[in-house]
Amino acid sequence: MQSFERTTLCGLIDEQYLNKTISICGWVQKRRDHGGLIFVDLRDRSGLMQIVFNSDFGKEAHKLAHDLRSEFVISVTGKVIERAQETINNNMPTGKFELQVTNLVILNKSKNPPFSLEDAQNVDEELRLKYRYIDLRRPLMQNRIRIRHEVCFAARQYLHDQGFYEIETPILTKNTPEGAREFLVPSRINQGCFYAMPQSPQQYKQLLMASGMEKYFQIARCFRDEDLRADRQPEFTQLDIEMSFINEEDIYRIIEGILKNIFKKGINVDIPTPFARMKYQEAFDSYGSDKPDLRFGLKIKNCSEIFKDTELSFIKDILKKDGQIGAIHIENHEFTRGSLDNLTDKVLKMGAKGLLWIKIKDDNTFDSPVKKFLPQDFVSRMRTLFPEIGENSTLFMVAGYYENAWDTLGRLRLELAKELNIINEKELNFCWITDFPLFDYDRETGKLDAKHHPFTAPQDGWEKLEPKNMLARAYDVVLNGTELGGGSIRIHDSELQGKVFELLGLSKDTMNAKFGHLLEAQELGFPPHGGIALGIDRLVMLMTGSQSIRDVIAFPKTSRGFDLMMNAPTEVEPEKLAEYSIKIMARKKD
Repeated sequence: MQSFERTTLCGLIDEQYLNKTISICGWVQKRRDHGGLIFVDLRDRSGLMQIVFNSDFGKEAHKLAHDLRSEFVISVTGKVIERAQETINNNMPTGKFELQVTNLVILNKSKNPPFSLEDAQNVDEELRLKYRYIDLRRPLMQNRIRIRHEVCFAARQYLHDQGFYEIETPILTKNTPEGAREFLVPSRINQGCFYAMPQSPQQYKQLLMASGMEKYFQIARCFRDEDLRADRQPEFTQLDIEMSFINEEDIYRIIEGILKNIFKKGINVDIPTPFARMKYQEAFDSYGSDKPDLRFGLKIKNCSEIFKDTELSFIKDILKKDGQIGAIHIENHEFTRGSLDNLTDKVLKMGAKGLLWIKIKDDNTFDSPVKKFLPQDFVSRMRTLFPEIGENSTLFMVAGYYENAWDTLGRLRLELAKELNIINEKELNFCWITDFPLFDYDRETGKLDAKHHPFTAPQDGWEKLEPKNMLARAYDVVLNGTELGGGSIRIHDSELQGKVFELLGLSKDTMNAKFGHLLEAQELGFPPHGGIALGIDRLVMLMTGSQSIRDVIAFPKTSRGFDLMMNAPTEVEPEKLAEYSIKIMARKKD
């Protein structure tokens, strides 16, 4: 068994260790062999320390040091001395010192790594994911994981001080129709039956309120068998919170306090509170999104009235079908024809029928593919919406059903902001979005789906409205165009819960089969309550300026949900499946 000691960490060596003999451990970052002298940058989680091998003060260690290569794991003992003035490295916290090694123990050798840590940013991501344990050795990645730890610790600390209990809820649970597709887990003991892995601890945390716990939180693992993207993984982490006897203002206060604590402890940034608030309808009308990026303007304006007497046949058809036309105005920027074509292609890929652009030179001069169909006073008309229209202005318009057209305009707005380079990357613009619709309404089928989830309480007066016009006691907290989390005040009355289920098309039998436990609890002393969940992965991604949540998760999966390091998921032998009474049918083709 190899014997080694550790006095301190590499990155913590300072004046207190000067002229003292210490022992440190770590990985070989670089080795520079100058013959009589061998220099090694030794790395551990805390940073780097330069160590020196010289036969004058460590003959055996110097001899052994010739064998060292990148990523060898070693332990060294020696004396800390000051570097010569001309060799001080001011880019390293330990750059004033070096360790004269008298003893070296090679704890583990390393083959030539599949990529160097210094060049990892230029390596294909799939290679880095396959060798994630090497990728995580990089200081950049270690710092991201450290910040993630600080975020979780700061949240726990704040909530503990506010009187919350941290309570774990089951991973194996019941399959219920809450929205996202669930992962199913077969039960060997209960043949033919399946557990579901939770999309969130939603029903459990509500039942904890029925249990009289009053203030609950959990840093919860959640699972969704959904298509992936940059800010989505099949398993993710959220800070889950629920409280009894509260209203929306209590939620806002707690979350703003948590985020203030998290940003201070995590990245030493003071964020101002309270956050701005905006109703859902204003957000969608002005920004085409329920998670608007408020670091820049470019508001959308409805210009349907201006086109009510248009000669453009496709616009006429859209307006006759209750469609609408929205516009974004850009001033003092010259768009080339190539740039306009590129934006049009992007809008088509978003699912819109097309993008109408109009370049304005002055009141009487403008250019557009539909110029001959526009009235002479078109610029004057548009100035009623955009008074700032002047020379070298451009208007971008999308027509269609309101929801579809404004969603496209919202995404176009982001593309324009990138092209114009008007986003302040250092700005942190928080906002609460409130007064969401209670339901999503499908125009073609007339079907209703819960906007948040079916346990969200409707606002007062809901019974007097058509379902598509009902509003929810729901709220999202948004940062720079990304939803950090969402929640609502919940339904705590079984009669009201049953009516909402009915509006969603659930029969009595389905209600009892899927949610009977919740409905019964609501008849046995269920307190008013509400909650929220914050996405830890998204939050840390934004705090660290990362491009994807994969960059802040220790062991993430690819965009197709595959773990390259563990080579999962895998097929299972028929004999093992038989224990669960499962047989694989013919595979679906992609």
